[in-house]
Amino acid sequence: MTGRLMLLDTASLYFRAFYGVPDTVKAPDGTPVNAVRGLLDIIARLVADFEPTELVACWDVDWRPRWRVELIPSYKAHRVAELVPGGSDVEQTPEALVVQIPVIRQALDALGIAIVGAADYEADDVIGTLATGAATLVDIVTGDRDLFQLVDDDAGVRVIYTAKGMSQLELITDDVIESKYGIVPAQYAAFATMRGDSSDGLPGVPGVGEKTAAGLLREFGDLDGILEAAEDPETPMSSTVRARFAAASDYLAVAPRVVAVARDLDLPSFDPAIGPLAGDRLAAALELADTWGLGGSMQRVLKALGTEV
Repeated sequence: MTGRLMLLDTASLYFRAFYGVPDTVKAPDGTPVNAVRGLLDIIARLVADFEPTELVACWDVDWRPRWRVELIPSYKAHRVAELVPGGSDVEQTPEALVVQIPVIRQALDALGIAIVGAADYEADDVIGTLATGAATLVDIVTGDRDLFQLVDDDAGVRVIYTAKGMSQLELITDDVIESKYGIVPAQYAAFATMRGDSSDGLPGVPGVGEKTAAGLLREFGDLDGILEAAEDPETPMSSTVRARFAAASDYLAVAPRVVAVARDLDLPSFDPAIGPLAGDRLAAALELADTWGLGGSMQRVLKALGTEV
């Protein structure tokens, strides 16, 4: 494989930037721009360190897709600020960040970074689709463990995990997942389904934690194998574990679809290539930086892209 495609879990990164940069950082008109500047600095660091040839800012067109909520009503329910009947619910987001999101999009567009989303799907699903169809090496940048299910050494897909901060990035590969969890990446979605995730409103199988889930996957291969074993009295499995899976049968009938990242979305055409800016494009980026007071952050990302400024 030649080239490297970097896929940004954009919301994950701009939330991190918002909370990591003081909100006293403002544009000349007083608008906060801490998330904008922080995100640009993150991108500058990632491009300089990992040298992608292609870069996509994957976008949450729908952060809480209705079809996932219909399957599991608690899905991300604790993060809802306003329910919108028949539409996309409003997520709890600080107003000081809300006003920056249009500026973030303007800055990404000015830098020639493709912004890609899909109706009724999350950024994770866009990432899954692009990673699965890539003809290059792939780096997925996220603080979300759900995307570990996409890791695949053979396909050249790894995760740059940001949960510990930009100074402690973790490169998640097959070996790392096996070392951390005792499973292979292809089993991670089933593992996450059983473990659950309170941050996403997924209850999991009560009483089945990470160690039990991993042990069951090692013994029975996948979730279907575990469920078949739980229903077969001849299979060596404790009565307690059988009872736990029986009690969670309604959840387990739908949760795998919710947890699994989509890999086959019909996405709009776009150009993922990145490189130096020049001429009118560079002038527009510098004008945007001046308007919003992006200063050194814009300079750093332009430099990382190979632009002479």
